[in-house]
Amino acid sequence: MPLCPVCDATVRLDATPTAPFCSERCRLIDLGRWLDEAYAVPEKKQPEDDEQGDE
Repeated sequence: MPLCPVCDATVRLDATPTAPFCSERCRLIDLGRWLDEAYAVPEKKQPEDDEQGDE
């Protein structure tokens, strides 16, 4: 079974309406982390970005 990404509790995907989180509390904690920018999606540098910086 998968684990909750916030508290590492076991999550039953078929029986938990807040999956992949174990509870509404953990879901809101995760949302708050995204909104506070504690999490971020890494940005890959594009090859054309290098060319524009040389001008």
